[in-house]
Amino acid sequence: MIRVVLADDQALLRSAFRVLVESEPDMTVTGEASDGAAALAVVRERGADVVLMDIRMPGLDGLAATREISADPLLSGVRVVILTTFESDDYVVESLRAGASGFLGKGAEPGELLSAIRLVAAGEALLSPAATRSLITRFLATGERDGGGQPAADLDVLTAREREVLVEVAGGLSNDEIAARLEVSPLTVKTHINRLLTKLAARDRAQLVMTAYETGLVRPRFPG
Repeated sequence: MIRVVLADDQALLRSAFRVLVESEPDMTVTGEASDGAAALAVVRERGADVVLMDIRMPGLDGLAATREISADPLLSGVRVVILTTFESDDYVVESLRAGASGFLGKGAEPGELLSAIRLVAAGEALLSPAATRSLITRFLATGERDGGGQPAADLDVLTAREREVLVEVAGGLSNDEIAARLEVSPLTVKTHINRLLTKLAARDRAQLVMTAYETGLVRPRFPG
């Protein structure tokens, strides 16, 4: 069973998510929270595989709560999906840095939400190519590369093939898509990604995307 925690200050929205999630045979809601502090308490007390986290909540917001989840070794298996709107949310890139595994618009279709939960629970990053380009373009446009006092990762530790795979991950491609493009097996791609996670001390694929752009290995293509 995929254990899901719902963190949003809108009770009606949480109720709708609960009904949807618990309609699936492979999912269960272990708790709800109306702010970040309550979300942390629920995750620590009842356990979770995936947290659907709103950013804008009273008290401890979703960004701070995501950072605390990411920093806690006891919660290393918990993945956070930020509930947001790509066009208006200024905290998306900071959420990636904080450890979020992906993003989902609140207006997503029910099937999209369920697929997102399963995808993130399986260790994938919920970052489509279009969303990735949009987020990184906005990020670099603010002039905040290597922000937050964190130095960029050292890519010298990577092999040539690992760099190739990292470029494709930054493009938002799945393992199967990367395998087809590089003409290798999906298992080989998975092995390379596991090595990338270890060498770059990244929590998941979402952080690999940030590393690729922050180090300049990949640069966004601006329109025109």
